[in-house]
Amino acid sequence: MAEEIVAREGGYVNDPDDPGGATNHGVTIHTMRRLGLDLTGDGRVSEADVRRLSRAQAVDIYLHHYFERPGIAALPAVLHASVFDMYVNAGANAVKVLQRLLRQMGEPVAVDGAIGPQTIGAAQRAFAKAPDHIADAYGIARRNYYFAIADSRPASRKYARTRAGGKGGWIRRAEEFIAPRYHLTDAQFRARVASWG
Repeated sequence: MAEEIVAREGGYVNDPDDPGGATNHGVTIHTMRRLGLDLTGDGRVSEADVRRLSRAQAVDIYLHHYFERPGIAALPAVLHASVFDMYVNAGANAVKVLQRLLRQMGEPVAVDGAIGPQTIGAAQRAFAKAPDHIADAYGIARRNYYFAIADSRPASRKYARTRAGGKGGWIRRAEEFIAPRYHLTDAQFRARVASWG
């Protein structure tokens, strides 16, 4: 899963509209600073360190800091890939999206972005109730999260919609984890983003 995430994330970018700042293989400069990854050995973590980050180092960071440490492995296996991928993309918001979904499914769980016994139990019960649908429901909730960001932050719309007006990276990425029958058609997508101008 981590190798697939690195492939989706791509190489070095430093988009001024991306709050993550300088990023390589999806690992942001902020994450590298938090982890103290001074790859150049100059005593500080800068863009030069981000540029030096290898694919293997990114995979290791993802496995340890974005899958194992947050506790994603304790969730039902059907949720692993999508929650993991979104955690890399959106941090604890990936868990909050899940927790909100669990609440909509009638599970009493706090929306705090942390995976603990309460969230694990709620996810297991929700999976037992809807084993064939929970992964799609999470993917749809994830897609809606990205739309909400783009609705409120015009600078982020380029991540949800291409210049040609089609589905952008965020939406395509969310739909990779949703059964095709729940993908938005081109017409549905255009209608959803029509208010963006």
